[in-house]
Formats: sequence, C-alpha cells, structure tokens
Amino acid sequence: MASMTKRRGSAAAIEWPTVFLAFFCYGAWLATGFLLWPSYPILALAVLALTAALQSSLMHEVLHGHPTRNARINEAFVFLPIGMVWPFRRFKTIHLRHHADERLTDPLDDPESYYQALWMHEELPPAMKLLLKINNTMVGRLILGPWLSSIGFFIDDAKQIAAGDKAIRKAWLQHAAGLAIVVPIVTYGFGIPLWLYILVPVWLGQSMISIRTYAEHQWSEHPEGRTVIIERSPLSFLFLNNNLHFVHHKSPTVAWYRLPKLFRDRREEWLRMNNGYAYPNYFALLKAHAFKAKEPIVHPVLRRAPEPGRAFKPRVRARSINGLGSAPVPAEPPKE
Repeated sequence: MASMTKRRGSAAAIEWPTVFLAFFCYGAWLATGFLLWPSYPILALAVLALTAALQSSLMHEVLHGHPTRNARINEAFVFLPIGMVWPFRRFKTIHLRHHADERLTDPLDDPESYYQALWMHEELPPAMKLLLKINNTMVGRLILGPWLSSIGFFIDDAKQIAAGDKAIRKAWLQHAAGLAIVVPIVTYGFGIPLWLYILVPVWLGQSMISIRTYAEHQWSEHPEGRTVIIERSPLSFLFLNNNLHFVHHKSPTVAWYRLPKLFRDRREEWLRMNNGYAYPNYFALLKAHAFKAKEPIVHPVLRRAPEPGRAFKPRVRARSINGLGSAPVPAEPPKE
C-alpha cells in the first residue's frame, strides 16, 4: 500500500494547480457578484452557490497540507469564508480526527458520522427523530442537512466557548474577521441582500456538498469497506475528486489533481480493497435513495448502550460539515 500513497516528502514545494484554483475560485466569486449580478441575478446566484461549494472543497484540500508546506500560508488561501458557515480551524480540527479509519462511522469517536448511538437517539423528542429520518434520504439531506448540521454546530460551539474553550473561541474570532470582509462585499459591493445570499448561495452551496457527503461512509466490519468510491461524475471538479473518497482516505496527502490517475492505475485493486462499496455515478445513488434512506439513523452495531466512564449527555451535537451526532471533538488539531 505504501507504493500507492504519495509521500509528503516527495510532493512539490508549491502545488501550482491548487494555487491557481484558489485564485479562480475567489476571482469567479468577485466577478459574479460585481459583473453578473446586476444584469443576470438568477444566474449569478447559481454561480455564487457553485463558488461557495468549490471554496468548501478548497478548504478540505488546504487542511490536508496543500498547496505549500507551510500551514499558515495554506490557511491564507481560504481566509475569506465566502460560504460563511464553517470556521476553517474548526473544520480542520474535526476533519483530521475523522481520518482515523479504524473509528469511521463510530457515533462517538468519528466526528463526521451520521449514525447515532441508540441510547442517545432514544432521548430525542419525536419531532427531531422525524427530521433525522427525513434527513437520511438523499433529497432530505440536500434540503435539511445544511440547516441541521449548521444549527447543531453553532449551538455546540457556543456552549464550548461559554465553558471557556479558548481554541474554539479563537477559531470563531478568526472566522468573524473573515466575515467582516465578506459581508460588506456581498451587501454593499455586490448589492445582494444578506438574507438572500444566505438562503441561496450559502444554502445551495452546502446542499451541493451534501451530494458528495451523503454516502461517503457506511458501517462495515472491515474499515476498508466503510468508504465509498463514486467512479465518475460531472461534479468531480467541484468536489476536487473527492468522489474517489476511498482513494483519498488511503492517500490523504495526495493532491486533488493526482487522485484520478491514482485510481485509474489500480482501479480493480481499489475496488477490491474497499469491498466493492462503489457507485458508477451520483445519479445512481440518487435513483436508489432519493426518498429512501440508505442507512439507519442508529448505528447497527456500535454504541448500543451507555458506557461506564464516558460522561456524555444524551443530546444532539454537531458533526462537522456532515450532520448531527453526539461525539465531542478536540479543541486543537493534530500537528501537520
């Protein structure tokens, strides 16, 4: 497997495709707002949603150590939060923890798991159970997912800040500094009402990302069988090839533009390694699960009962950019 994973030390000092991508993303955002919005507002809102989704994918690329070997320089490439919702450092903290493959889908240990612990789910009010049931269909995830994950995330972080978590507070202060630039550009520069920007580009941008995250992981006794491969998609560029999600998990330091060749060179081996958890495209996924849940809400195996020594309150908590769950997350990200 080591031969299939590009070592960090052999990577280019500056990955220019990612640098150009960042300038393209923010340049398209500015051009759409200043030039397209005045004459073609509906088209502009759609393009702004695409740029918000692309910036989310770019954030994911940056937190994995791209496009340079300097974490602070990398972070500067995604400083302006045009998607508005997720503080980069919080996303980085949570997502790097998610990459422990042996804990994938665990309701308590995987901060991006959509599954819930049985004993926690039973404590939820009926209305929340219904919302989560709808959210487990693909159409439901596209509509409700951004709101459920965002609200849960905000509430949980606010409580942790109130409890004195300085790292989370610092992440949000940095995010607020970025918003202090983005919001005036949107409202006074573009002339787009903030409520409209939130209801269309921000919401729709997160919905597009939900297409990718909907089936990224499932429970399997074997860790390799928990991560999906979507072989082809016109959305691959928007997702920076994270439709090949199993390849990314096995090679997390490989740049986005190298993933397709890495997959093509050993396609059969990749599919065998992840036990065939694959779809030909996202349309096949939508056809199968538009209105039918792919997975149960409650984890089918893990966390079926409260565990002595783990002081978790039975309440809904934030799950990164994926959804709702119940596991606390660490304040500091792992060192790069």
